[in-house]
Amino acid sequence: MDVASSEVFEAAIPLACRSCQARHGVVCGALSNSQLKELNRHSLRRKVEAGSEIIAQGSESSFYSNIMRGVVKLCKVMPDGRQQIVGLQFAPDFVGRPFVRESTLSAEAATDAEICVFPRNLLDRMIAETPELQRNLHDQALRELDAAREWMLTLGRRTAEEKVASLLYLIATHAEPQTATSTAFDLPLSRAEIADFLGLTIETVSRQMTKLRRSGVIHIGNSRHIVVPDMDALEKITA
Repeated sequence: MDVASSEVFEAAIPLACRSCQARHGVVCGALSNSQLKELNRHSLRRKVEAGSEIIAQGSESSFYSNIMRGVVKLCKVMPDGRQQIVGLQFAPDFVGRPFVRESTLSAEAATDAEICVFPRNLLDRMIAETPELQRNLHDQALRELDAAREWMLTLGRRTAEEKVASLLYLIATHAEPQTATSTAFDLPLSRAEIADFLGLTIETVSRQMTKLRRSGVIHIGNSRHIVVPDMDALEKITA
């Protein structure tokens, strides 16, 4: 596509979508300009405070959403009321489960977040009309399956240090901004939540964070601000 054609193509995209982080994501990246316009007309950007529920487990949600900013945690609530974090989602991830009416998980903002919300019935129609969108959603489901299997390995076979490093690396790879070799971020989870997520005690999590700090793999600015000066060094611990 030449420069002139590219400019015409971009001009046809809704203004709100041009700088959107999800523009080339799983959903919006597969839509035509006319579909983007239609989706934009029916979408709403919402700011969500940390701790607020986006989707309730067992509910029949009437909307889907894209994460524009922040971190969302996926949780499973057990019959006795206990809650287990089973995954994290970052911008520009898609939140929702097409083809399944009732949500099997809850989605809750782990940090202050912003999401773009659009009607479920509208996107379901676009899925039926757009083979590329169907493929994108299928590919996302396979990536989530691979990630779940990798996390099973982390929880079942890795040491406490490797578990904590794996979580930090997961968050670091989605942090903004970052350079080719380093990054910084605020932890989206409390120490207690990290412990539950990793199947460790709070004391063990704290010891491993201290160990990583003393070895220079991370710097801790305050209780939640983490600086990773060398991403390769952190990744090596996860292997």
